[in-house]
Amino acid sequence: MDPELSSLKTEQINEKTVHLDCMDTLEILRTMNREDQSVPLAVSRVLPQVAAAVDRMEQTLRRGGRIFYTGAGTSGRLGVLDASECPPTFSTSPEQVQGLIAGGDRAIRFAVEGAEDAPDQGATDLEAAGFQGKDFLVGLSASGRTPYVLGALGRAQKLGAESAAVTANPGSAIGREATIAIEVDTGPEVLTGSTRLKAGTAQKLILNMLSTATMVRLGKTYRNLMVDLQPTNEKLRNRARRIVKLATGVSDQEAHTALQECGDETKTAIVMILTRCDADSARQRLSHAGGRVGDALFHSE
Repeated sequence: MDPELSSLKTEQINEKTVHLDCMDTLEILRTMNREDQSVPLAVSRVLPQVAAAVDRMEQTLRRGGRIFYTGAGTSGRLGVLDASECPPTFSTSPEQVQGLIAGGDRAIRFAVEGAEDAPDQGATDLEAAGFQGKDFLVGLSASGRTPYVLGALGRAQKLGAESAAVTANPGSAIGREATIAIEVDTGPEVLTGSTRLKAGTAQKLILNMLSTATMVRLGKTYRNLMVDLQPTNEKLRNRARRIVKLATGVSDQEAHTALQECGDETKTAIVMILTRCDADSARQRLSHAGGRVGDALFHSE
């Protein structure tokens, strides 16, 4: 038996759920729901560390670096999910935010046993992705001791890169290896050791914050609107029109016309309408304003 594993908070017995198998369906769900409600509060206690990671991620992208998430199992899948949502939501390139998972792409859908136990593979996968000292690494591990993640964090450290560790066990090994330790105390799981539950929820909440706040700081939003989304299908084209309407107060037809004139660039359409200029002039304004719509409204060409 691994004494270190049994000492982890996420591996402890949850006294509130020791009779889980005797509960009826609704009681199981109510119990899970009550436990889940503790997760946002636990996350709130580490917001200063999350903010520090966001500031470094913003700086990384501004200077031409990239963001990498790395993890195994549920943690790795959550990282891949967050990275894959950045291009359609914020028009980032697929290279700017990347997710690496122990066992490769197959592990996104299937369990790849033993993949997480190889620290050298974590370092190798990071190297194969072209990770450099100017990039930023987010290591994800509910237990806080996954060898694959430790190997990747060690590699980042050797390259002089900054990093963050996201875990559900305070005082973790990955926290000691990273520049910033984001250690959320989510406590014992409803199902003992099943860290896809509360620990996974905490990681998802933090990933939401890391990517969204970073992109807001980079000017990827106007007010609380996704003005940098890519309208690549009918649903997103409708959303782009709605965003333009909400930002400018114009009719649906006027929003549609502006988007057509600028090649479906939502930001450009908004600046065109609000400053009464053409697409090229709107793009110049945005360029001078660093892509921030609010600032572009006050910039001349």
